[in-house]
Amino acid sequence: MAATEAQGLSVGRREDTAGVRGGTEYMGHEDGKDCILEPLSLPESPGGPTALEGPPSVPCIFCEEHFPMAEQDKLLKHMIIEHKIVIADVKLVADFQRYILYWRKRFTEQPITDFCSVIRINSTAPFEEQDNYFLLCDVLPEDRILREELQKQRLKEILHQQQRERNDTSFRGVCMFCSEEFLGNRSVLLNHMAREHAFNIGLPDNIVNCAEFLCTLQKKLDNLQCLYCEKTFRDKNTLKDHMRKKQHRRINPKNREYDRFYVINYLEFGKSWEEVQSEDDRELLDLQEDDWSDWQEYPVSAVCLFCEKQEETVDKLYVHMKDTHEFDLLRIKSEHGLNFYQQVKLVNFIRRQVHQCRCYSCHVKFKSKTDLRTHMEEAKHTSLLPDRKTWDQLQYYFPTYENDTLLCTLSDSENDLTDEKQMENVPIISEDTSKLCALKQSSVLNQLLLQESLEN
Repeated sequence: MAATEAQGLSVGRREDTAGVRGGTEYMGHEDGKDCILEPLSLPESPGGPTALEGPPSVPCIFCEEHFPMAEQDKLLKHMIIEHKIVIADVKLVADFQRYILYWRKRFTEQPITDFCSVIRINSTAPFEEQDNYFLLCDVLPEDRILREELQKQRLKEILHQQQRERNDTSFRGVCMFCSEEFLGNRSVLLNHMAREHAFNIGLPDNIVNCAEFLCTLQKKLDNLQCLYCEKTFRDKNTLKDHMRKKQHRRINPKNREYDRFYVINYLEFGKSWEEVQSEDDRELLDLQEDDWSDWQEYPVSAVCLFCEKQEETVDKLYVHMKDTHEFDLLRIKSEHGLNFYQQVKLVNFIRRQVHQCRCYSCHVKFKSKTDLRTHMEEAKHTSLLPDRKTWDQLQYYFPTYENDTLLCTLSDSENDLTDEKQMENVPIISEDTSKLCALKQSSVLNQLLLQESLEN
């Protein structure tokens, strides 16, 4: 990074003025995922700046289907249904177009099984009814390096753009509140709106693509939409009175549309501005050099299945659930002889039911999680699990919450490790793809969509 790019780079940003979450999602059932034989390099065309000059579309990794950049979700859906490939943490990919083009080229050079984990669904069914899915994620070193290189390239481009805007004296803009025109540097207009109208979107040096940002905000106001609560009003005067009286002259910090206009969101691989800000290093400045005598490593918190309680260790969490909710997961595991994958499905099932405020014992749905907890505790329903066929289903292989620490701590008992009967349903094995037509027709997604339509 050039000194001029780094100089004066201020990334502080208050949550009450602007901000949006960075973000992994999965396609759940009910709510609308090694070796390097040669040095890696991005393809010359997709990896270089000329790629941005072409049409704003992205091809499928395997076929000739193309989708507009704005319809990324449609492409991901197409690749899951038609080609059975899932890309993990896709929202953390800095340049989706270059990422897809890279893997499109690599998959023509080597088989997909050289790169992706293979997950077999319906492993005990006849072969023609089985399904294979392929997971492309940064556990693969090549994928991890690619994502990091794309992040570095994007950061370099963003810093160059920010430096041009910082030195630009030909900026022309109009105040969104008093229609006064400003010429020169962008900071003049931004400082005016902050000082005269109490509208602060952050320091000028924190913002990139400022003209596009202001245009986006102006369009919302032209559509009579409040920038903070995002409600729509009948006329401009009503909107102005609302924003003034409610002190809504700021942007919605939860609207992720604004993330791309703040430099902080490009600084660290896989981190949003909230995560970067939470890493407060000020205490380290008070420590003497090489003094690690009071260093302590804290484990990631595990969250209760029924309430918001968090514990530093899973053992403490087990005690909490047993004492508070009368739910003994270790006893249930032992009595029912649950192997690792069955424990995963049970945990995901319970989390899904609690999220939907539904008692998994009597199937009654409540207005809030508080009402659900009260009911389950009074009726002693937390320990009354439904029949195994209710929760031991394929859809509960998918986690209800990302980064669920409880799932990471589950383990087989010593007997499970040697019991072939318990291990025969393990779905993650290596398989070939010789019968793709049969795999497409028996897609697990088709089963989930059918079940959802029947429930609705």
